[in-house]
Amino acid sequence: MRKITKPVFFIVLFLILGFAYLTYAGIHNYYGDIRHSYIKGVDEIRWGIDIQGGVNATFEPDIDDDEHEITKDEMDAAKAVIEQRLVALNITDSEVYADDTKHRIMVSFPWQSGEEDFDPEAAISELGDTAQLIFAKGTAQPASLEDENVVLSGTDVKHAEARQYQDQNTGEVTWVVSLELNETGKDAFGSATTELSASHGQISIWMDEDMISAPSVNEPILDGNCQISGSFTYESAKALADKINAGALPFALRTTSTNIISATLGEGAKYAMTVAGVIAFIIIFIYMVIIYRLPGFVAGIALLGQAAGTLACISGFFGNSESFTLTIPGIAGIILAIGMGVDANVIVAERIKEELNNGKTLNGAIELGYKRAWAAVFDGNITVVFVAVILMGAFGPTDSVFGTLLKPLFMAFGASTAGTIYSLGYTLLVGIILNFFFGIFCSRLMLSSLSKFKAFKKRKLYGGVESNG
Repeated sequence: MRKITKPVFFIVLFLILGFAYLTYAGIHNYYGDIRHSYIKGVDEIRWGIDIQGGVNATFEPDIDDDEHEITKDEMDAAKAVIEQRLVALNITDSEVYADDTKHRIMVSFPWQSGEEDFDPEAAISELGDTAQLIFAKGTAQPASLEDENVVLSGTDVKHAEARQYQDQNTGEVTWVVSLELNETGKDAFGSATTELSASHGQISIWMDEDMISAPSVNEPILDGNCQISGSFTYESAKALADKINAGALPFALRTTSTNIISATLGEGAKYAMTVAGVIAFIIIFIYMVIIYRLPGFVAGIALLGQAAGTLACISGFFGNSESFTLTIPGIAGIILAIGMGVDANVIVAERIKEELNNGKTLNGAIELGYKRAWAAVFDGNITVVFVAVILMGAFGPTDSVFGTLLKPLFMAFGASTAGTIYSLGYTLLVGIILNFFFGIFCSRLMLSSLSKFKAFKKRKLYGGVESNG
């Protein structure tokens, strides 16, 4: 407390206001009609089907049933791969249903943010790609995975991600797909590169039937790390890495039908909710200032930071991360978390007022107020965290972190509301975590800093009674 100086308030205030502005507007660069986002704004949030609408597609195996009998395990595997590809794009408001009897997979997911000329065929094209990755000696296309020239397949890859690579000679920076191989792949790739390095032979890299690149092997690669180079942008490199991580479909899929899903609320309701949210925030801010004075003013700034932080976590904020899908229940989660933030600040302000009226000094009252309010705030918020985690585990995507951990405990729940309820749990969890940071930590810094100014040392500004002495 004693180390917090006067400038701290202005530093924290500037950081919160700057962060809120960046969250709203973002930072973009334009190349003609193409916009590249360095920091994403709220206009790039992916809205759920219930607000913006989306697309429904039906897939069928693109094979001859007379030659290949499709099993339930293969249908389940295809469904899991599509789910994982949607999760990789941070699309949680989606439904994937496999019909084992008719060998169909039905998928529904929302539109991209800001997309006006919606092309459903383009939106679903990547979901049905088989994504069969093959590393082979030479540049001739392997006939199958059993081909003697095949070195690796997608099952030998432990993890793939998009990375920037700088050429040591030219200094040119390009995007590549970096691969970390498992032990089997590491040994096989090490043996192949050792053999080919003597003759500077090539290893061709194939995705399905297309050769992506064919680099020459100059030295053995024994550490299990390699790269796929090519004319990649960040988006294309990430898309390829996501496909590799999701795995290959057991068979090619063809799209038999596509339909556009209308929003249940639409653009007008989204605008109305935005206006209502701004008005409600202003009313809460004014109420807090009138009732709790200076602590209420600080609480309003902290609530602005909490709201901005929540929107940043939804939009993806940084340009190389995907937007989270925000649904109507997700908006309810934001509102509920802000309500918890108001409650936390009310508890703190009341504790400070009590300490002042008990005769404590201003600095002592602020320190004890936050200290004694912490237990109540923590208890009230941590229970909501538990609820949010359970909602994300029970109704979230199968391949999400919470879904993987908790899904076996909640098999009785249906999948039809998975995306909408998951959105509620996500925004609620993010908001509560940010409440601890902005509502307790940042507000304490600002209030303690303001108490160092002579003009703000009056006890009545904190709800206390001025001492006669």
